[in-house]
Amino acid sequence: MSGKSASVSEDEIIAEAKKIVDAASRKGITLRIMGAAAVRIHCQQFLNLHKSLKRELTDIDLMGYSSQGAEISSLLESLGYLFNKNMRHVAAILQRYIFKHPVHGWKVDVFFDKLEMCHTIDFRGRLELEYPTITVSDILLEKLQIVKINEKDIKDIIVLLREHEISESEKEAVNKAYISKLLSKDWGFYYTATLNLKKICNMLDKYGDILSPEDASDVLGKINCLLDAIEKAEKSSSWKLRAKIGPRVRWYRDVEEVGL
Repeated sequence: MSGKSASVSEDEIIAEAKKIVDAASRKGITLRIMGAAAVRIHCQQFLNLHKSLKRELTDIDLMGYSSQGAEISSLLESLGYLFNKNMRHVAAILQRYIFKHPVHGWKVDVFFDKLEMCHTIDFRGRLELEYPTITVSDILLEKLQIVKINEKDIKDIIVLLREHEISESEKEAVNKAYISKLLSKDWGFYYTATLNLKKICNMLDKYGDILSPEDASDVLGKINCLLDAIEKAEKSSSWKLRAKIGPRVRWYRDVEEVGL
């Protein structure tokens, strides 16, 4: 990951991400913000908590549709971004475009249709549900699909859950019905996601100097509510068959970080 210039604030990165999405919208292009910037946008009430956890923003992640790939590339180049020609093989194979800001140095990573990392999240038909980011539920899934989850993503999940209720709605809430249905079809994703949620429960004490007892209790309750919904959801036949094999056979993709 390239990292932002020391002279650039996190607020400037978020403003730039919004500027890109707004410029796309004016041209009829569908783009949505992902990652830590999306967490920051959706967690205004607990913004100071996100910052207190020392969660830094360095780059911009976006999701779009492959049918508009050429238009998205032209848009970013018109905004001054440089396409990384050395990564053409990534664009071709992974349907992922990587651009770099010529002055400030931050990276803009554009994914298309699906996030295919350790597990797959299909965004086709879901980008229209929220603006300027992906939905809160999809932000959470984006983090939960990481097999070797790191501390920065755990911090994002803690703040995202502290800010939002567990509901069956998409608007400013974690949609337990959507998440449960998705995970009930894919045992591997279910296994990774539930392991990560339980891991976060066990790590809340680590942040005891930052999280208040109310913060920790709230997040713990929401995780347990979500886990309960996931466990109760009716599982598909393929899920049940894969569950019999369990983790003795690898249940995820190996993902290597793509650099510039």
